[in-house]
Amino acid sequence: MKRKLQGRYTPISTVSEPAKAFIPNALPPRPPIEWTPELRSKFDQALVALGRLDSLSVLLPESSLFLYMYVRKEAVLSSMIEGTQSSLSDLLLFELDQQPGAPLGDVQEVSSYVAALEHGLKRLREGFPLSLRLIKEIHEILLAKGRDGHKTPGEFRRTQNWIGGTRPGNAAFVPPPAEYVMECMGALELFLHDQPEPTPVLLKAALSHVQFETIHPFLDDNGRLGRLLITLILCEQKVLSTPILYLSLYFKSHRGFYYELLNRVRQTGDWEAWLDFFADAVQTTASQAVEAARQLMALAKEDRDKIKSLGRTALSVEKTHQALLSKPLATSVVLAQRTGLTPATVNKCLTQLMRLGVVREITEQRRNRIFCYQRYLDVMNQGTELPQ
Repeated sequence: MKRKLQGRYTPISTVSEPAKAFIPNALPPRPPIEWTPELRSKFDQALVALGRLDSLSVLLPESSLFLYMYVRKEAVLSSMIEGTQSSLSDLLLFELDQQPGAPLGDVQEVSSYVAALEHGLKRLREGFPLSLRLIKEIHEILLAKGRDGHKTPGEFRRTQNWIGGTRPGNAAFVPPPAEYVMECMGALELFLHDQPEPTPVLLKAALSHVQFETIHPFLDDNGRLGRLLITLILCEQKVLSTPILYLSLYFKSHRGFYYELLNRVRQTGDWEAWLDFFADAVQTTASQAVEAARQLMALAKEDRDKIKSLGRTALSVEKTHQALLSKPLATSVVLAQRTGLTPATVNKCLTQLMRLGVVREITEQRRNRIFCYQRYLDVMNQGTELPQ
């Protein structure tokens, strides 16, 4: 299907040279999406994959334990796309009040993503609608710490921004002028609320993400918030009961093509190519998350079987192991708090777990030692490896 430019250009005043900003048309696309049999099949398969993932999250005996790590994995991946150098281990060390290996500002940014997502989900559970007000609240938390806290957290921008290049005149893309941001975001909010017409939830998430990135309503962190928006839509609409889909892994792996598709939508209206990519991302990432959960369950069972051989001490060791399933990096003090066991008992349990090869001590210190459930962390680290 041939479409024209999905919006209009308007001149903006700059000091050195003429430039134009792009103002997108309101959603849904016109003419409507052309649902070829192949594209419809891909979306159907993506929905099946999401259903399988959501069912697994309900059936997992330790779903709340795994969720802690899934949320942090998405936070790390989404922040990596924006250039942070924090690993999953760095984030876990930071949450233990230990010194991470990455720059502190980077780790704080990832930590803020976790807080922003948790705030958004809490508000949705309370019955608060996914709205511009909530988006602003989430953005304020997202920029509360880290390197960019000075860039008007929680406020739509009042000045022009651009993507790529050093100025609007040589930028890869120039979003709408500031005076059009509220109008564009208002139209997006209506679309989220099924106006002017109802939109299937997975399609809504895919279209809204592109629209948000095109509007670029904040001075900073639009990328992370735009990816977070996908998760919030899927959870608000009950497609996912918990945020265990980390699409940032797929976007990170196909970063160049991802940005190319966003521009193709704006320039030629090729929504179908974007939707094809988005369906692949959902299906692939959901399948990877299911496989990771299966690996974690198998690992947990294997290690529990080892623990059962310990006899009288097995019960306390199993409690300690259970605590490590949610936080695979921990100190004995943290584990004592989580298990209700005395610090002396926890230390004895950790000695047993090290002897069994379940955990290892990573600080080589006498005091304030940190213990790592390495095989568990290896599963969760898949796809988050920092470039060399």
